[in-house]
Amino acid sequence: MVNRSLDHIDTLVIHCPNWVGDIVMATPTFDCFRENLPNTKIVGLLKKNAQGIVRDGPWFDGFIDCQNRSWGGFWNTVKQIRRCKPDMAVLLPNSIRSALTARLGGAKKVYGYRRDRRGAFLSSGPEPVRSNHEIVPVPMTRYYLEICRWLGLKIPEQTKPRLFVGEELLKRGQSLIQKYGIREKELVIGLNPGASFGASKCWPPEHFAKLAELCETELNAKLLLLSGPGEQEIARAVMAKSCANIIDTGPDKIDLELLKPLVQRCNLLVTNDTGPRHYAVALDVPAVVIMGPTDPRHTASNLDRTVVVRKELYCSPCHKKVCPLEHQCMTEITAEEVFAAAAKLLKECK
Repeated sequence: MVNRSLDHIDTLVIHCPNWVGDIVMATPTFDCFRENLPNTKIVGLLKKNAQGIVRDGPWFDGFIDCQNRSWGGFWNTVKQIRRCKPDMAVLLPNSIRSALTARLGGAKKVYGYRRDRRGAFLSSGPEPVRSNHEIVPVPMTRYYLEICRWLGLKIPEQTKPRLFVGEELLKRGQSLIQKYGIREKELVIGLNPGASFGASKCWPPEHFAKLAELCETELNAKLLLLSGPGEQEIARAVMAKSCANIIDTGPDKIDLELLKPLVQRCNLLVTNDTGPRHYAVALDVPAVVIMGPTDPRHTASNLDRTVVVRKELYCSPCHKKVCPLEHQCMTEITAEEVFAAAAKLLKECK
């Protein structure tokens, strides 16, 4: 039963998360709003280069380009929100900036987590769970859905992230796959060695290079190297250090939208703890995740086809972008260890 106070909502703006993986983990929340408010115009507020992540899905009737990192971009975003005349805004980021953007954009009601000193800008919202005054880490999928629960919405039975690949996008992906010489029934293992968060999340390129050799010789796999903007140096290092025949997607400048059909084609993805790991979950692709500085509790859901390889060290999780020590959380994970996890997962998911 939908909260009666939401019956009058004609236009809803959802300020989506900033990080790629968080956007994917928010898709059950998008599902919840769409299912509970079928007649409401729902507008997604997110960066232009991230809109392709959720494009082809059933959630949004339009997008606003979120460019509020500069004052000029901030006011442009505010003006775009005003044009929508939203009855309500829901904020998935926790920042004061997101609350101020919605308020100045004229949203009649603004809901989000009451934290980080932004309560004055909100109409109301839930508070995060705390222990000894510290926020308790929970899976982000559940964290975002708690806003829906607080609003009195009916939570969907299925809370697994989803992504969609439309017909046109599928054709573009298939065209690239054919260009790479990948045949229909060949075993394809995707390798994702980058991380926009920072170097601390990156498994060493020489480890990825060795893993590629093991996958090729032991599994007869085709190897698809995935890299995004700013990750060309890491990709080049993997290619230079490996004797395996690796397909480098870098020259094709794969954006976040085109990444979907490429991940979907993989039989397995080996990745750092970054956005594409969540693509794999949403597209039902088995994944081996190499995790170092981040807290696994933030992503501890929907792991039935995912294996997390991680070292429990005194210094982790630190959440630092650059390791001030010797990066043991990643360097101590061997290629043989990751390969064993990959081979076992492939066998289990046949």
